[in-house]
Amino acid sequence: MYLYIKALHIIFIVTWFSGMFYIVRLYIYNTEASEKSGPEREILLTQFSIMIRRLWLGITWPSALLTLILGPWMWIILGSTPDWLAVKLIFVILLYGYHFSLHILYKEQQKGLFRFSSQKLRIWNEAATLLLFAIVFLASVKQALSWIFGLSGIVSLGFVLVLGIRIYKKIRSNK
Repeated sequence: MYLYIKALHIIFIVTWFSGMFYIVRLYIYNTEASEKSGPEREILLTQFSIMIRRLWLGITWPSALLTLILGPWMWIILGSTPDWLAVKLIFVILLYGYHFSLHILYKEQQKGLFRFSSQKLRIWNEAATLLLFAIVFLASVKQALSWIFGLSGIVSLGFVLVLGIRIYKKIRSNK
């Protein structure tokens, strides 16, 4: 039974992350559409609003909830809490915090409020990448790695991702 629950847990983690990665892309496109004028603006905002609502409420939220149900169910079957799992749970809590921040953005964008530039949203999108790396490494290696090694790896990855976003911005603005 454990392996079936584990397989479902992994499937819903994948769909949850897919939804979180794509929703921020849609927020970026929606934000950029809000800067346009005339009929193009209205058509794009209407279409992105539909896409955002369907993705967020139809895929991302259900996947987050099913992940939240299946994870503890596996933990109960496992019957213990190894050190690596305790550390992983800290990152999972941060991930749900990130998810709720995306929900706030969802509500704002559905109301036509665009607080953040597309550049800031691109950077915020990478928070999920950092959490994904931390969670997958902990779940795969199954060790509470040394804090210095793990933290330096996450910080280095964050630096590379932000650098990539800045390079992309330069390339895009030169076109």
